[in-house]
Amino acid sequence: MSTPPRKILHVDMDAFYASVEQRDDPSLRGKPVVVAWRGARSVVCAASYEARKFGVRSAMPAVRAERLCPQAIFVPPDFVRYKAVSRQVREIFARHTDLIEPLSLDEAYLDVTVTKSNLPSATATAEAIRAAIREETSLTASAGVAPNKFLAKIASDWNKPDGLFVIRPHQVQAFLAPLPVNRLPGVGKVMEAKLETLGIKTVSDLLALQLAELEMRFGRWGRRLHELSLGIDDHAVQPNQLTLQVSSEDTFEHDLTLDELEPHIRRLAEKTWAAHQHEAQRGRIARTIVLKLKTSDFHTLTRSLTPASVPGSAHELADVACALRGRVERPTDSRYRLVGVGLSGFVDQDSFIAQRDLFA
Repeated sequence: MSTPPRKILHVDMDAFYASVEQRDDPSLRGKPVVVAWRGARSVVCAASYEARKFGVRSAMPAVRAERLCPQAIFVPPDFVRYKAVSRQVREIFARHTDLIEPLSLDEAYLDVTVTKSNLPSATATAEAIRAAIREETSLTASAGVAPNKFLAKIASDWNKPDGLFVIRPHQVQAFLAPLPVNRLPGVGKVMEAKLETLGIKTVSDLLALQLAELEMRFGRWGRRLHELSLGIDDHAVQPNQLTLQVSSEDTFEHDLTLDELEPHIRRLAEKTWAAHQHEAQRGRIARTIVLKLKTSDFHTLTRSLTPASVPGSAHELADVACALRGRVERPTDSRYRLVGVGLSGFVDQDSFIAQRDLFA
């Protein structure tokens, strides 16, 4: 007896950070808004749809965004507000299902195969969620409905902004066939170029290639490509995924030496410690302290330490992170464009204490 297909939603807030700014400041509405700090080292966190018309995109250097759209209004990000709105949206999701897998502050997968709201279909559930988001946050969200996660994610982007797109099980093959292969998850520029040398540009081209040949050329990834081209993806929605690391980092306007980093390390340690407290409330503590550096020539260095006793405060975390600079074996006049402070190696607090007492 075959298992009925899952019903998966991917809900994606529209230009989230920029939309929050426009909602909270009416003077920004209808104008090209770029959420970013100004400066040569800054990158765009988000761009309103008015700014996107000029080619401004997330992760773009802020100076390039300014060249593309000189009339853009730059607004520094306010993650405290964005997180508050994100919590509101999660609460709306939770009225319908407990199977929620957040991907970021502004998007999540939901498994609505069975719902708490008893709505007649996944489409009706998506419509109800979008309506509640609009009513309760004065923001819009786009949603995709499909039998699995990767199709739902593609679908949510289909009618943006403020759109809904549904891919039913019997429509999967017809929907996928004409798409360029780079719409499949994991097919980046390198893989796209490799496939193009084989004459493969669309999903239908990929389907024409035998599984044996794909496996011969690409190994296990070849089988995964074949499955994706058929619309097969068995990855379940994973709620309550455990945090592996919390960190904060900062990029400087001017490169600094190791000796000049201490005040920045201490400031970042405060932010990382605050994020760690959320995990501590769930009974999880971090064992390992991580210092991240990026050199002026863009080489990334990490130094870490797992002390016998875990830090008990942001001050202790900062002390260890500062001390880790002593393990950076580079010329003293080396300069750094970025520094980060992280905590990793999370363990259950009770089991850690029990183990520590056992070997005391």
